[in-house]
Amino acid sequence: MGKRLRSQRRGRGGRTYRAPSHRYRAQVSYPQVRRATGRVLELVHDPGHTAPLAYVDFDTGHRTYMLASDGMYVGQSVHIGAEVDVRNGNVLPIGNIPEGTFIYNVEKQPGDGGKIVRAAGTFAVVVSQGRKTTVQMPSGALMALPPRCKATVGVVAGGGRKDLPMAKAGKRYHALRSKAKIYPYTSGVAMNPVDHPHGGGAHQHVGRPSSVSRHAWPGAKVGRIAPKKRGKRKKRKK
Repeated sequence: MGKRLRSQRRGRGGRTYRAPSHRYRAQVSYPQVRRATGRVLELVHDPGHTAPLAYVDFDTGHRTYMLASDGMYVGQSVHIGAEVDVRNGNVLPIGNIPEGTFIYNVEKQPGDGGKIVRAAGTFAVVVSQGRKTTVQMPSGALMALPPRCKATVGVVAGGGRKDLPMAKAGKRYHALRSKAKIYPYTSGVAMNPVDHPHGGGAHQHVGRPSSVSRHAWPGAKVGRIAPKKRGKRKKRKK
C-alpha cells in the first residue's frame, strides 16, 4: 500500500494539523443582554481572526471582544439595544435597521452571537423588511432571517488586508502555518503514484474516473466525492 493521503494524515491529527487555539485571544460574540452601553478599551490583533478585535467594557459588567468596525477608535461608545441610533459600531436587531444599511457579524438565529459576515472588509446589506428581514450577503445571495437577529452597523475593519502582495513564498508559508494551514498545496496529479491515486504518468492527468462514491474507503476517497453533476454545462436551446 502507498503512503497515507494528506486528508488521512489531517484526520489523524498531529502537531502539523492541530490549530494553535492556545494563541487565539477570544471567541467573538454578543453579550446576552437586551440593552447595554460600552466603551472601547483597546483594539487588538487576534491570530484566529482576519479582522482586528475591539475589547469593550459594558455598563452591565460584561467585558467582551467584538469585531471592530471600519473607523472604530479607542474610547468610542458602543450601544446595544432595539432603540439605539443606527450608527457605526452599534448593535441592533436587523428588523430595526433601515434598508440599505451596511451590517456585519449577523446572527442566523436570535442569540447565537453572530455567525456570518465576519471576515475583514466584508459587509452585508439590509434589502427589505417584512415577516423576515432580507439581507444580501457579500456573495450577492439573499438570505431571509428572523427580525430579532442582531447585527453590527458598519463594515468589518481590515479591508485592505489583501491589497499588499505577499511577495515571497516564505511569508505566505509562515502566515498560513500559524493557522494550521498547509502551503504549498500540491495537486494530486503532480505527485507520484505512491503518494496519491491521481499521481504518476508521463503527463499530468487523472487517468481514472474522478468521481468517487461517498462510501469509498479512505485511501480512495479523492477527487469529486458523490457529485450531483460534472463537466461543462450544456447551453439550452431556445
